[in-house]
Amino acid sequence: MNNTAPTFARQDNLKFFRTLNSRVNNYFKENNIKKTGNWQLHLKAVILFAVFLTPYFLILTLDMPFWVMLLLSIVIGIGMAGVGMNVMHDGNHGSYSTKNWINKFMGGTIYVLAGNVYNWQVQHNVLHHTYTNIPGHDEDLDAGRIIRFTEHAEWHRFHRFQHYYSVFLYGLLTFNWALTTDFKQMRNYLKRKLSYGEPKSPKILWTTLVITKMIYISIWIVLPMAIGITWWKVLLGFFVMHYTAGLILSVVFQLAHVVDHTENPTPNELGEMDNTWAVHQLYTTTNFAPKNAIVNWYTGGLNHQIEHHIFPNISHIHYGKIAKIVKETAKECNLPYYEYKTMRSAVIAHFKHLRDLGMKPELSV
Repeated sequence: MNNTAPTFARQDNLKFFRTLNSRVNNYFKENNIKKTGNWQLHLKAVILFAVFLTPYFLILTLDMPFWVMLLLSIVIGIGMAGVGMNVMHDGNHGSYSTKNWINKFMGGTIYVLAGNVYNWQVQHNVLHHTYTNIPGHDEDLDAGRIIRFTEHAEWHRFHRFQHYYSVFLYGLLTFNWALTTDFKQMRNYLKRKLSYGEPKSPKILWTTLVITKMIYISIWIVLPMAIGITWWKVLLGFFVMHYTAGLILSVVFQLAHVVDHTENPTPNELGEMDNTWAVHQLYTTTNFAPKNAIVNWYTGGLNHQIEHHIFPNISHIHYGKIAKIVKETAKECNLPYYEYKTMRSAVIAHFKHLRDLGMKPELSV
């Protein structure tokens, strides 16, 4: 990971963001609505928490066949991903509510999803949203040696099969969060003195991490075993839950940034990027299935990734409305606005891109 942060161009001759920001602000002002969530988001939170937690309590209280428990574990994973994309995500961006304590509470739901607020805010809000798709700075592009997400990554012969095996590894995302990733990230981020908002004491951060992990393991592993569920059934259900959530989250994340249209620009020898930050988002991000009501509802607007990246402090429930403004402004400025009309086309594009990166070692810098 490169610790020298690149700088973005200060001025945009096209005045894209200034024009866009004015138009979006006018939209909210003219319609007399707030940029944060409303009753639609609150109702969605109730539904998704019900999907997430109800199967858990059923497993704890009812005597059921093992195959039913596994099915309920899958449902928990679906709810877990939904809460993460819709509730936790908006909370940690400060867009769930106008009240800061509500945003902190909703952002803190990441602790029952196996994550950590500090790590997530640094990795997502700071590194990913600031340095989107810049190799060496956006950690979402870093999969070690096992998957090659950009032409800047070193090529290995086994990458020729990555479009086959990558989908199986995607399911391990949140499972790794629960066990190892958070500890590695916290050590790395504190060493680099990274923070989001007001910096906190390393002692407080480490204490919070350890205590919340202990509570998490107690809820999802210790308690089920304590009430009499066989240990291997608990562990397998735990893994199935995480694998389901990890697979969903990974695929949604990848469709927005790791496809053939999106670029992986790098700074020049002075550490400078060619574009302003807002224009950079257009070249590195794509939308998918923008008209699909189910995808829009369940992914928390992450299929409107362009709007989310340019306006991360606006709740996702508004993205469908402001997308037209963003698209028209980009067109006026002769800038790209990438989108796949369907989820299927985006999935195909992603794995085709992985295949090309894996089959063509000449695609390297």
